[in-house]
Amino acid sequence: MTFKELGLIDPILKALAEKGYTHPTPIQQQAIPVLLRGQDLLGSAQTGTGKTAAFTIPILQQIYNNIGSGKGGRKLKALIITPTRELAIQIDDNVTEYSKYTGIKSTVIFGGVKQASQVSAMRKGVDVLTATPGRLLDLVKQGFISLKDIEYLVLDEADQMLDMGFIHDIKKVLKLVPHDRQSLFFSATMPKAIVDLSKLILGDFEKVSIAPEKPTAERVDQAVYFVSKKSKPKLLKHLIETENPATVLVFSRTKHGANKIVKILDKAGINSAAIHGNKSQAARQKALSAFKDGKTQVLVATDIAARGIDVSELEMVIQYDLPNIAETYVHRIGRTGRAKASGVALSFCDKEERAYLRDIEKLIKQKIDVIAEHPFLIDGPDDPSDEPAARPARNNSRNNSRKSTSRNSSGSGRSQNNEDRSKRQPMTKTAGKPNKRFASKPKSSGASN
Repeated sequence: MTFKELGLIDPILKALAEKGYTHPTPIQQQAIPVLLRGQDLLGSAQTGTGKTAAFTIPILQQIYNNIGSGKGGRKLKALIITPTRELAIQIDDNVTEYSKYTGIKSTVIFGGVKQASQVSAMRKGVDVLTATPGRLLDLVKQGFISLKDIEYLVLDEADQMLDMGFIHDIKKVLKLVPHDRQSLFFSATMPKAIVDLSKLILGDFEKVSIAPEKPTAERVDQAVYFVSKKSKPKLLKHLIETENPATVLVFSRTKHGANKIVKILDKAGINSAAIHGNKSQAARQKALSAFKDGKTQVLVATDIAARGIDVSELEMVIQYDLPNIAETYVHRIGRTGRAKASGVALSFCDKEERAYLRDIEKLIKQKIDVIAEHPFLIDGPDDPSDEPAARPARNNSRNNSRKSTSRNSSGSGRSQNNEDRSKRQPMTKTAGKPNKRFASKPKSSGASN
């Protein structure tokens, strides 16, 4: 099926063609016809499946058709609410790209920056607004935004919206928008709380749920390192210096922890930056742009700040702290291994985090391979019955053609090493150099996934 067969208008088809998009993803195939019929929708799809286009494209088409028929002026018609600034910016970028030949105007508003430019954009008139809840209600209260003409309401990452405590703000927004509207809920997961909330907000809706072709846990090459809390910084530096991945996203459980990790990496001469809620919006955008452009090798983020990060060909995700919510693990590793590409997700697990590891393995229905040898090893799980599978050496063919480099003592120079990674020995220190990525000496014979 092509986008043209979905009945999309020429201006949108032209914009999609320029981006090289001709065939819709499964979530787009299912959601776009439902939304073009004007029906409410509850959509469930993981990140990287094209869900943003699934709801923005039909909204843009309906607004365009109404403007063409004389039914619409320059009034705010569509409101997209998202939990984080980064995700709001990303969605607005997509709206701008898809609507470039329609004459439709859009903008984005969020907290953490001065409101003057946002107010100015609203005064000029927009058709589509993407917003975070707090700044939206602030500008509504000040009289700069009116929601009385809203025809399309979207809640994206609805599960995260609930987790972040935005439920009260959402209910306030619902009192300000017309009852006669089209409502859309999109969520990476579909917990009972989301389904219950949808019944209160959505009218006669259809549910679309798309599972990835392969579960994230199968697409991503996963491994866990048992390491003490005090040795985590050393292990992190060791992995980055020895493997030298082009891009690494490191997850920290706290803002303070993220800042601390960056300081450690900076001292080691590793170019890194942190993004979290205490950073200004300008600083967060600068850090994210540098990471996307390849100027920064390591981006350290909290889970909230990481929402909206969309980096193509992200090579590695490292979970410096294991999440205490198992579903968060799936969200994290989903940042790599997108668009049918493989990815690598490594986790550090200290003794206090082993219960989290068991919960994660229960959720993904598989044991995560253990790196049985590394320079900072601590004992594995106390209960042998809980012990994850130890990993044998793997043939990582996707990296066979990639040249590995290592840093000099200053942290800036790099030397070429043409040795295939798939042929290296288990990760140990040999003459000051580490060897094979993720390979391990099995703790038991033949125990692997």
